[in-house]
Parts: sequence; structure tokens; C-alpha cells
Amino acid sequence: MKITRAVVPSLFTTLNAFCGFMSMMHASRGEIELGAWFIILAAIFDSLDGLMARITRSSSQFGVELDSLADVVSFGAAPSLLAFQAHLWTMDSLGILISAMPLVFGAIRLARFNVQLSGFDKDKFVGLPIPFQALTVCAFLLQYYTEGGGLQGASKHALAPLVAGLSLLMVSRVQYETLPRFTPRDLRTHPWRSIGFSAAAATIIISEGRYLLGVLLTFILFGVVRWVVQTIRGFVRHLEKNEDEESEPTSIDI
Repeated sequence: MKITRAVVPSLFTTLNAFCGFMSMMHASRGEIELGAWFIILAAIFDSLDGLMARITRSSSQFGVELDSLADVVSFGAAPSLLAFQAHLWTMDSLGILISAMPLVFGAIRLARFNVQLSGFDKDKFVGLPIPFQALTVCAFLLQYYTEGGGLQGASKHALAPLVAGLSLLMVSRVQYETLPRFTPRDLRTHPWRSIGFSAAAATIIISEGRYLLGVLLTFILFGVVRWVVQTIRGFVRHLEKNEDEESEPTSIDI
């Protein structure tokens, strides 16, 4: 078999899938925190495979498909099982349905992304990216779940709406920014995106991960608010256009 430079990003994608499997294995044993950390490690490998593909200039359709399959495992199946084992199993059939949402809607989101993909560089995501959904569930569990005690108080009732809401956002029309590349061109084109990402990363590092959930929720809600504002503006412009057309005098031929 011929070894090419495309092996480099594919190796990181494979590690992503392996971490997803490890997360499910620990979640099945009731080791929720360890399972969450493996999903976070999978997200790190997922970001590195794209970086390696750009560095080695080895982006390919094979890499896109392999990445999607790995993402279904690590960010679809793994957080579904993790949420179910953490608390949703107590909700019987409803808990099973909600737990399956990250897997089902994540697969739909990735299939839609692959069909709509034009080239290998993307500027925006339509729908919440599946790694952000998985990371948010993990950050929530790491902050509120305790081994032996589980979820307590309000957090026990917040997990199901959180999982359902994040899953629906993945198949929504809400647009989200891609991660900055910190290239000279990217810094000129999207300076605020690079500044925002740097500020978020600094906040997470300085707080030693305590503000990870807050940073992720801020990113998610910002996309929703921006989409609502753009939708309202578009609706207002449509009404104004219709009013202008109706107010224009019509010529009558005699």
C-alpha cells in the first residue's frame, strides 16, 4: 500500500473515533466524568486533523467522509450514551428518545453538511456543529455531575432540555462561525472572530476549565440571537419593499 501525506490527518481522525469508543466504554461502566473527558480529547483530535490537512495540503473527499464517520461516533453516539447513563435513564421511554437525539440529529446534520460542501474551506456552518453540541453536554456534566451522587437539584431537570435543544440546533438554519485559522488573510478578513476565539480560550485556560460551559453557551446563544435579529431585519425589509411597491402610482392607459 502506498503511504501518502494524507495518512497524517487520517491518523488524527482515527484517534478521534478511538476516543469516542473509549468514552462509550467508560459511560457504560457508569464512569461519566472519564467518558466526558474522552469526548473532549476526541474534539482536540478532530480540530487537529483539519489543521494537519491544511498543513500537508492533503484535503480529500475520503478525509471528509472519514471525519464524518468518526464524528458520528465521538460526538453523536458517545454523548447520547453519556447523557443516558448520567440521568436520562430515569425518564424511561422519553429518556431513551431524548438520549438518541444527539446521535440521530447529528447524523442528519453531518449528511446535510457533506451534501452541501463545496470545496474543503468553509467560512460558516449552517446549524450548530456537532462537536460543540457534544462539548456542551460534557461541560455540563463535568460541572454538575458527581460520581456517586449524580446530578442534583435544578441540574437534574436541565439535562433533558439541554440535550434536546442542542440536538435541534444542529439541524436548524442558524449559522455559526468556523474556528479562526490565524493566517494573515483570515486576520484581515475576520479580525473579531480571531479576537473572540483568543478571549474565549484565555478565559477557559485562566479559569482552569471552570468557565468552559459558560463560554460554549455564550457562543451558542450568540448565534441564535444573531439569527433572530437577521430574520427580523429581513422580514422588515420585505414589508418595506411591499409597501413601496403598493405606494407607487400606477399608470392608466386611455
